[in-house]
Amino acid sequence: MAIISSINSCSDNLIICVLLLLSISYGAFCSPLDITSSFFIFGDSTVDPGNNNFIETIAEYRADYEPYSQNGFFETPTGRFSDGRIIVDFIAEYAKLPIIPPFLHPSADYINGVNFASGGAGVLSGTNQGLVIDLQTQLKSFEKVQKSLIEKLGDEEANKVIKEAVYFFSIGSNDYMAGYLGNPKIRQRYNPEQYVGMVIGNLTEAVQVLYRKGGRKFGFLSLSPLGCLPALRALSPKANEGGCFEEACALALAHNNALSSVLRSLEYMLKGFKYCNSNFYDWLHDRINNPTKYGFKDGVKACCGTGPYGGIYTCGGRKKITEYQLCDNVDDHVWWDSFHATERIHEQFAMALWNGPTSSVGPYSLQDLFFDKAQLTIADVVDDPRADL
Repeated sequence: MAIISSINSCSDNLIICVLLLLSISYGAFCSPLDITSSFFIFGDSTVDPGNNNFIETIAEYRADYEPYSQNGFFETPTGRFSDGRIIVDFIAEYAKLPIIPPFLHPSADYINGVNFASGGAGVLSGTNQGLVIDLQTQLKSFEKVQKSLIEKLGDEEANKVIKEAVYFFSIGSNDYMAGYLGNPKIRQRYNPEQYVGMVIGNLTEAVQVLYRKGGRKFGFLSLSPLGCLPALRALSPKANEGGCFEEACALALAHNNALSSVLRSLEYMLKGFKYCNSNFYDWLHDRINNPTKYGFKDGVKACCGTGPYGGIYTCGGRKKITEYQLCDNVDDHVWWDSFHATERIHEQFAMALWNGPTSSVGPYSLQDLFFDKAQLTIADVVDDPRADL
């Protein structure tokens, strides 16, 4: 009754009345900062929340066994390649969303988004083929989600969800580590420049597919210094000197540079296209080389693994070699296992993506993409043609 009385009392002043209504609808019930976008995730083991639990694959591409997820945030191992949470879990938290479920989980609800990522997956369908869910298959799964949303919400509301959603990509590492460096036939067929162009071309097409379906806001986790992963450091010709595998690092840099150029072009070509890109390479490289500066003690050796630098991929004892070592304090380490970072790294870079400096993220931050912070002004109301209705 108080609201109705207030509205009636302002009937002689249309502008004040409109402002009051806006205050009621956006302030009392639904603040703009409380409205968030859905979150759709495409990628590999860096962001896989457990999709590989539901497919036939090998132990190297699964993480649903101890000591994965050992830090206690989850009751049991979830399939995340981490000692706990991964980067998209933190992003969802910052965006005021629940943890985004894996697409293949039987009870997955799509309304807040869904995660299609698969450990070992690549941009190219031939990368680890038959053992993972490649990017093209992930895109086909998104089509199923879109149809489900239309059936549940109707065309108009479903299209609104698709348009306002944030689409996050973290993929490409396996194309270079397994698809190129680990495949002599591919290396004979393509030089590095040609291969990078092929990966980037397919990734660009995936972005355009989602754009044609209505997507407008995109986030990207660029590649890390791949040659500094414990597994590749152990394979480096300079392994005895502690050096990174330079060829792998060069491929990652070439990929990141090409992706940056493509995204700038897409922003120019595609109306309404907005993106958040990241400089994960330099960010992580600094922590590898200067761990104590960021609260770590070891930026080189994996917490869980065996052999030089913990670079033999044995974590969990279910792979080809069953013996492994586990460090006493995970928080001292940048690397969790031979290929994957610790939860602390995931959390720190999630925050950098969310609202970090331009040296780490741009041209938009993920916070910019998830939340519309524009505030309504009196001028907006006066200039709005609907004010005359």
